[in-house]
Amino acid sequence: MPTNQRTAADARVDVRKTYKLYIGGKFPRSESGRSYEVLDGRGRFLANASQGSRKDARDAVVAARAAFPKWAGATAYNRGQVLYRVAEVMEGRRAQFVAEVRASEGLTERRAETVVNAAIDRWVWYAGWTDKLAQVLGGLNPVAGPYFDISAPEPTGVVGVLAPQRSSLLGLVSVVAPVIASGNTAVVLTSELRPLPAITLSEALATSDVPGGVVNLITGRTAEVAPWIASHRDVNAIDLAGAAKAEGVVWGDLELAAAENLKRVVRPAGEGTDAVEPDWTRTPDMARMTAFLETKTVWHPKGR
Repeated sequence: MPTNQRTAADARVDVRKTYKLYIGGKFPRSESGRSYEVLDGRGRFLANASQGSRKDARDAVVAARAAFPKWAGATAYNRGQVLYRVAEVMEGRRAQFVAEVRASEGLTERRAETVVNAAIDRWVWYAGWTDKLAQVLGGLNPVAGPYFDISAPEPTGVVGVLAPQRSSLLGLVSVVAPVIASGNTAVVLTSELRPLPAITLSEALATSDVPGGVVNLITGRTAEVAPWIASHRDVNAIDLAGAAKAEGVVWGDLELAAAENLKRVVRPAGEGTDAVEPDWTRTPDMARMTAFLETKTVWHPKGR
């Protein structure tokens, strides 16, 4: 073929992806109209992501609150099926997740595959816990009197989640899955520097059986949006994992803001500026599920 001739494939312009937020089961742009550059592990340009605002955070809380009654009222078995379906969808998009984790975190392909496999397996792990929480955490309490005294766990409500800054997928799944497995809904602020795997995860959530509003993902500057999530009076609890090493963020200030309306707070590991992210590759325990559960106790007379 002459060098001055080009095939249709050569002349084709790639379809560039527009990275958006995920709120209420939809993919809106930030109401602020802003975006910011996302760089790969070597500092090279990857994409422009939406820069979420406090208004976006408020919209996400409204969506999470609206979705909470139905999600909390679903059977534990059904929630387990939904979480397992997320793992199925992620399995079908493994190659995309591997490519994005590799670029975002600067990993080798083999290491990125290991991380993605662990993230998918973690969804399955939490899916298996949904119908076992009540058995493990609840039960019949012995009391002095002619009564049945029964305790059972119930979800707290809307949970704000600051996703880990460095572990863009495995860490993200490790803090989101336990929140929704236990019947809560989530408002998630993704990793500021590595948001692309989270955006792809939102697409997996949207194409699985997760109802709109159960998980809401906001990309943007942690220091700008996190204080509004922490202080929001309709957020019942917050996981500050992503406050560790986040630029311009003091997690103690976020905890103080959360205390104004008695939120449950999961602190990052370590103290002050020495706070660090945990080793997300380790098999988790029940702590991140039990942190966002209340215990309801019912008394009922036995009769004669």
